[in-house]
Amino acid sequence: MKFGKEFKAQMVQEWQEAYMDYHDLKNLLKELQRLHQKNQKSPTTSFRLQRKLTLVRAFSGLTQWQNQSTTPLPTDVEIEDSLMNSAEIGDSKHYSEYMSPIFKADEGEIELLYFKRLEQELNKVVQFYKSKVEEVMNEAALLNKQMDALIAFRVKVRSPQDLVDCSVEMAHLSLNVANSTQELSATTPSAARSNRRMDSFSRTVIIEEEEGMISKIAESDNVRFTENKYVEKLKITEKSSQDRKPNSIRVSRPAPLQVLEHVKLNNTLETPLSTITGCLNVPQTREMNFTRENLEKVENQLKQAFIEFYNKLRLLKSYSFMNSLAFSKIMKKYDKITSKRASKAFLKKVDECYLGTSDKVTKLMERVEATFVKYFSNSNRRKGMKILRQKTKREKHRLTFTLGFFAGCAVSLLVSLILVIHTRDLVLLEFKQERTRYMQNMFPLYSLFGFVVLHLLMYAGNIYFWQKYRINYSFIFGFKEGTQLGYRDVFFLSFGLSVLAQASVLSNLDLEMDPKTKSYHAITELFPLALLVLVIALLVCPFNIIYRSSRFFFLTSLFHCICAPLYKVTLPDFFLADQLTSQVQAFRSFEFFVCYYGWGDYRIRQNTCKTKDAYNAFLFIVAVVPYWCRFLQCLRRLFQEKDPMQGYNGLKYFSTIVAVSLRTAYSLNGGLVWRIAAIISSGFAAVFSTYWDLVFDWGLLQKRSQNAWLRDKLLIPYKSAYFGAMVLNVLLRLAWLQTVLNFKLPFLHTEALVTIVACLEIIRRGIWNFFRIENEHLNNVGKYRAFKSVPLPFNYEEDEEKDE
Repeated sequence: MKFGKEFKAQMVQEWQEAYMDYHDLKNLLKELQRLHQKNQKSPTTSFRLQRKLTLVRAFSGLTQWQNQSTTPLPTDVEIEDSLMNSAEIGDSKHYSEYMSPIFKADEGEIELLYFKRLEQELNKVVQFYKSKVEEVMNEAALLNKQMDALIAFRVKVRSPQDLVDCSVEMAHLSLNVANSTQELSATTPSAARSNRRMDSFSRTVIIEEEEGMISKIAESDNVRFTENKYVEKLKITEKSSQDRKPNSIRVSRPAPLQVLEHVKLNNTLETPLSTITGCLNVPQTREMNFTRENLEKVENQLKQAFIEFYNKLRLLKSYSFMNSLAFSKIMKKYDKITSKRASKAFLKKVDECYLGTSDKVTKLMERVEATFVKYFSNSNRRKGMKILRQKTKREKHRLTFTLGFFAGCAVSLLVSLILVIHTRDLVLLEFKQERTRYMQNMFPLYSLFGFVVLHLLMYAGNIYFWQKYRINYSFIFGFKEGTQLGYRDVFFLSFGLSVLAQASVLSNLDLEMDPKTKSYHAITELFPLALLVLVIALLVCPFNIIYRSSRFFFLTSLFHCICAPLYKVTLPDFFLADQLTSQVQAFRSFEFFVCYYGWGDYRIRQNTCKTKDAYNAFLFIVAVVPYWCRFLQCLRRLFQEKDPMQGYNGLKYFSTIVAVSLRTAYSLNGGLVWRIAAIISSGFAAVFSTYWDLVFDWGLLQKRSQNAWLRDKLLIPYKSAYFGAMVLNVLLRLAWLQTVLNFKLPFLHTEALVTIVACLEIIRRGIWNFFRIENEHLNNVGKYRAFKSVPLPFNYEEDEEKDE
């Protein structure tokens, strides 16, 4: 792999604007090389003639060196002086002092432009690196104060007074034993001769024993992050080797408890009750409850803070290394093209700047490692470093094999299912009673799994293209390192569910066609219910199988959507709520599940749900719930963030709620009035939503953009992809017209047509997902946001005064 590709692959994507522009400098060198080759004089004689002339040239002898007249290269000192002068003054004269004399005027201009750009890139990198180092030093100071409070909190919870008293007694006992042993050994001649050596050895043993006991105390109480020790080492005062007395031992408390008087616990875990009390302005008591449960929570929060802080230090160190390496590579290319030795002087300047001389990040990493290993992993370095340096998730061969197996099975079952459907004419117009019964009863049940499979396939495609265009989706969604799903994992889940669903459909059809089992109507109707129970059981399974962390992350976000606006709205929460708005038909299929099996219609194979008022009422509720949750999330962000754009976004979802309700009323009641109301409301909601998608969610349609009617930064190199996505989004937004205009195709059943329209909305949502996360990623790049903020457990009173 060439260095340019490796350099781009190793970049922190959110910091890519702060890296050295290696590609631009390389293009300048290519232009310089092209002009240099163009300006070189072509030889007047051919190669064959030159070869013949050398054969008849006079012989100069074996020992006589030929005088070769070559243009002397500038010395390193001259190049270094020229570089320093050019950096300070920036005049073209200083660059021309060390440029090659054979270069023409146009070549000299490019060379001058190259060094100016090189200086600009170096200054940009140094300034960014210096600012980030200052940030991490400030964060280290905050972690120091947090560790002070943690140590005092541990002392208060664990009450180590007994351990301190025990350590003092053990220290006195070890001193008495050592003195007795020394007096006893001094009576022997050999021991008397080695008295001094034994004295030193016994003193070393005593010190090691005392430090071992103190380390046990320190392990229970912890020390400061900046190596300030709260436990003073026991000091041994020597007097004379002959008159030795027990040394005085001075032990201080492991941590000053006065810290707790200026510290309060932060309530980082938000609950619906805390949200309600906050809205009612109920004063919250933040008294320090010194319990082991609170101690465990505080330790976990600080542990996560240290992990994120260490990751930031690692990426900052990688930033320094990769930029230094890039400057070295580009200067070597310059030396190769110009046949000069300017790299040594310039790289010396790079080494002497802040980028090369500052070792704060390295030292801070060492202190973080030592602190985390000793005080968060019980001095187990292998365990601690495994937590700190979390490995990236690697694709396994068994996953690829299983994915291919399920994909092949899914395709085979799909072909079989198509042949069976074609044989029985299940999707054609309802002119047979059995066909109509199957399409009205079983097809809505199995279509639920089809919607889920299609959405998973679209999400897998999103992940593939996010990874291809280097969009940091795991950071945007807040996935834990090493637990995020790759596109192969999502494809595996989608194809696995597809195999189960299609096998269930074929089994159901086979049992109905078999004369022996055709009479067992109730048993054959239970296949969809069994599959639904299996999927829900796997989703909520507490065991560590089938991506448990991802399943729990999904369930947590789903619970937050249901409980909106009682929880703080994060990107995973409102992103999931947007996905649910495209699954309205799936929710209606789930409602049909409840009605069909709850009221016992599966026993008689008759669909009586539409005749029940409760079922028709829930058609409105089920269709509105996803949009209502999203509307409440917008209101929560409006009051919390004071952003008026969230209010306009809430109006968009409210207009969609009105449109969906009127369309549902028209589908149930009919009539010209309901139809006109549905068309007007749906048209307004479609225009409003489409404009919001293109302008605010995707960031497109910017008039003054560098890319006409798009945006300044584009990750996809083909502009036609953006225009095509905008056109598709507009067309698929109009899929609701089928509901109000009553489109009917002579070769499709009504249920099949409704399913196709719902699938088009899922496809539109999949396209929307990619460009929405792309826009969010570019916003993070513009603000250099590469790390998520971790809430700290303690809050000092002085910090509260600063905030006020």
